[in-house]
Amino acid sequence: MQVTFSAAALAKSGAIVIPLFEDGKKPKAFDAVDEKTGGALTRALKAADFKAKKGKLLEIVSPAGVSNARVIVVGAGASKDFGALDAEALGGAATARLLVTRDKAALFALDGFSAKKVDDGELAARIAHGARMRTYRFDKYRTKEEQEEKPVLAKIAVYTPAAGAKAAYAVHEKIGDGVFLTRDLVSEPANVLYPDSFAKRCQKLADLGVKVTVLGEAQMKKLGMGSLLGVGHGSDRESKLVAMEWMGGKKGDAPVAFVGKGVTFDTGGISLKPAPGMGDMKWDMGGAGAVTGAIAALAGRKAKANVVGVIGLVENMPDGKAQRPGDVVKSMSGQTIEVLNTDAEGRLVLADALWWTQETYKPKAVIDLATLTGAIIISLAHEFAGMFTKDDKLSKQLEKAGEEVGDLLWRMPLTKAHDEMIKSDIADMQNIGGKGGGSSTAAAFLGRFIQDGVPWAHLDIAGMAWNEKDKPTIPKGGSGYGVRLLDQFVRENFEG
Repeated sequence: MQVTFSAAALAKSGAIVIPLFEDGKKPKAFDAVDEKTGGALTRALKAADFKAKKGKLLEIVSPAGVSNARVIVVGAGASKDFGALDAEALGGAATARLLVTRDKAALFALDGFSAKKVDDGELAARIAHGARMRTYRFDKYRTKEEQEEKPVLAKIAVYTPAAGAKAAYAVHEKIGDGVFLTRDLVSEPANVLYPDSFAKRCQKLADLGVKVTVLGEAQMKKLGMGSLLGVGHGSDRESKLVAMEWMGGKKGDAPVAFVGKGVTFDTGGISLKPAPGMGDMKWDMGGAGAVTGAIAALAGRKAKANVVGVIGLVENMPDGKAQRPGDVVKSMSGQTIEVLNTDAEGRLVLADALWWTQETYKPKAVIDLATLTGAIIISLAHEFAGMFTKDDKLSKQLEKAGEEVGDLLWRMPLTKAHDEMIKSDIADMQNIGGKGGGSSTAAAFLGRFIQDGVPWAHLDIAGMAWNEKDKPTIPKGGSGYGVRLLDQFVRENFEG
């Protein structure tokens, strides 16, 4: 998608998009187009009783006086409440309509459109960013799609006299590239994206200046990663551990570390999942996808911070070699784990990935992301990711970053009582607790692999990695959740 910015005259072809606040004050762009069309926009607003509520659209097709195919007026709601995320949603809502109109180009006419909460340049950039985010499609495997069903929108122009819009968008574009990468990874089928092929995609980040290290099973075995390796025993695909280093900050400074669960397909292993819905388990690597996309975004925009992303990549399959319920494995930390349920495998992968990350990089903070439990969806639906941490400062930093970019978090309980629930009769711990508090006991398990004094938070993103329906800036499918959250967290707390 080509996105351009200009203060030149309005385009004479394609569609024109004009935002409008519900307070009745119309921007210069509206008045200009209304005059050219002999008042067609004003008449249409009156006839439709259009109130400019947030996200509502009014379409005027082939208006007289201009050669444009259509004019789309987009409701922006109350001007006093309009912020950066509202601008993105506005761009996305208009673009959702443009994708079905067969217009090849569209112009967002923003002259005179201003909001108190965000300056005009950033406002224009956010509208363009939201528009681009809505254009995402994962259609590489469609071979017989009807021609009229394929969107043809290829160019978005933003008409604004505001200074700084182009420069602001350039940063958002790099972050958007990271989001698109994560959406691609989460959307790929498991016969295409498996540990080795995932690792190879990570290696492509070297083009952005990222140092990528890949460990195979022999190396992990020498390191004592029995917890991670046990999950992949039933698969013909070799497990991998990938580290991606972006060192854009001060030389020698400890990095902040992001660790992701990368179960490229999860059958549940011997504790086999029910068949209905198992196909969704191709996105059980959503945490690893988010970490990879975040590193791509940080490297793309040349973030002035030291950041490392580590992902544990495995495939959990039932087989004669697969680990069994009741097996005991030894983690890299030296702690032993009684595996009572082989479908509670993500925490086993993260246990060794977290320990290796701390031993290797001595990070100043560790954040892990994982599609870890169905229980978090019962608690928070698909509105928030669950955040588990005992560090109040880290909690506030992450929550604020999430609110800034729309990747929302809700802090969940993590107490000594939850840790007591994973005590084992024959090992240091068991990998599941009782029937209740499944998300918290999973977090308590991970907490046993965090070294003393290391700030740590666990984000359970099971309800956020995949969308079952369209949203203004996120089409149905892989959401890319976590990329912007991690980027904003770094921007606000680790860049000078």
